[in-house]
Amino acid sequence: MPTDTDFRRIALGFEGALESSHMGHPDFRAHGRIFVTLQHDRAWGGLMLTPDQQRRFMKDDPDSFKPAAGAWGVGGATLVHLPSVDEESLGEAITMAFQNAAAKVAAKKTTRAGGAGRAGKAGRAGKAGRKKR
Repeated sequence: MPTDTDFRRIALGFEGALESSHMGHPDFRAHGRIFVTLQHDRAWGGLMLTPDQQRRFMKDDPDSFKPAAGAWGVGGATLVHLPSVDEESLGEAITMAFQNAAAKVAAKKTTRAGGAGRAGKAGRAGKAGRKKR
């Protein structure tokens, strides 16, 4: 049964991971993105997984993993119950969340390098050229 201290240790074990605060509770960021959080009661953690990853963890351990509420949960945001999860599963889930954050940053850089920035500049120039009424 991992504790919030174990959760922190695992999350901060990744190169470049930092603890911060978001809406009054701890979050852990890498590559400029939140990848996991600890909830207010410290019995639950939040994981930024993909929907497929979420389904797998919920299938393998339905007592420990559940979707977050609303659209966040549909998108893969997952809650993990620390008193019921084993440390190996928790470590695997946190690792996936960390890797997901890195992949999103890499994908964003690839999109920018592909010329997406030109459309944004044209849009700003167009707005600047309009006359105020």
